[in-house]
Amino acid sequence: MTVRVRRVYEPSEPDDGVRVLVDRLWPRGLSKDAAHVDEWPKALTPSTELRRWYHAQEDPGGTYDEFRRRYEAELADPQAAEALDALRQLVGKGPVTLVSATKSPDQSHACVLAELLTSGGKP
Repeated sequence: MTVRVRRVYEPSEPDDGVRVLVDRLWPRGLSKDAAHVDEWPKALTPSTELRRWYHAQEDPGGTYDEFRRRYEAELADPQAAEALDALRQLVGKGPVTLVSATKSPDQSHACVLAELLTSGGKP
């Protein structure tokens, strides 16, 4: 089971497998053809309120644990949980690449999703 996290602006690669956009908003300046996105499950994206809160922090690195806690709580919502289960099924069939416009993928919701998918844990 392979789950990768990449920036959506990076060129797609043959070993990406299914490319899943995990952002609520479409990335600026990127056409749908150039993005090579196969799935866009908006139910898995952080809420607008959470996203704004996290980006408003002076030191997002210092608040990442709190962001993660809040995001995992959002993923427990039935609609999000259903979308997460569907994504787990995709992962069981082959490689999946979570793509996001975030500048810091290692401290983002994409990283949280990747960890949940590879560990099999529940939010």
